[in-house]
Amino acid sequence: MPRFYCPCPLSTGQLLDLPAGAARHVQVLRLQPGGVITLFNGEGGEYQATVTRMGRSDVQVQVGEHDPVEREAARAVHLLAGITANERMDWLVEKATELGVASITPITAERSVLKLKGERADKKRSHWQAVAVAAAEQCGRNRVPGIHEACSVGEWLAQPTVQGQRCMLSLAEGTQPLSQAAQGQAPLVVLSGPEGGLSPAEEALALAAGFTPVTLGPRVLRAETAPLAVLAAIHCRV
Repeated sequence: MPRFYCPCPLSTGQLLDLPAGAARHVQVLRLQPGGVITLFNGEGGEYQATVTRMGRSDVQVQVGEHDPVEREAARAVHLLAGITANERMDWLVEKATELGVASITPITAERSVLKLKGERADKKRSHWQAVAVAAAEQCGRNRVPGIHEACSVGEWLAQPTVQGQRCMLSLAEGTQPLSQAAQGQAPLVVLSGPEGGLSPAEEALALAAGFTPVTLGPRVLRAETAPLAVLAAIHCRV
């Protein structure tokens, strides 16, 4: 059944004009009155809804029963992910959403190829949030991970957006295996660098702020792969 994110109050019996994006997708699917879709607004659970009217540019539905089903991970993992080049950051956001990430903060690291500020940063953040919404619709999540404003390591440490146990992916000596360092069910904050990794100065800042350096094993993973491997290791124990 097609699923659509609808960031507005939802209630059983409500007649609702779908937001423009969701309405466009319903029309692309060529659904007709009587067709059934699933709606969620990020506040928990989901609703079945029936298409009641198809306009030229608008779609009206009647909201049905609420299903309180949740598909969130048992442990919240917040990524501080070094911004990667080209479309690799899109891929990271999409797959991290599928793997259950709680939030993503894009990190403008010293070695980041892509530098963001001002209006360009705002547009990228909106774009990445849309990528997360589409991934949540596809994978069945009823809560959309937040994409925070891009910042440097130092800026995040000065005013952290989330709290929790802190781990940093590192190739330096003295790292611990992730499975050893990240035990328990407390929220986990994971810092990962861009292509080329974090600089020595950035790693030193993180260490001083209580981040534990961790490793995923003997192989060097790409910048967009490493944080996904963390999520898989934490969440996909089946």
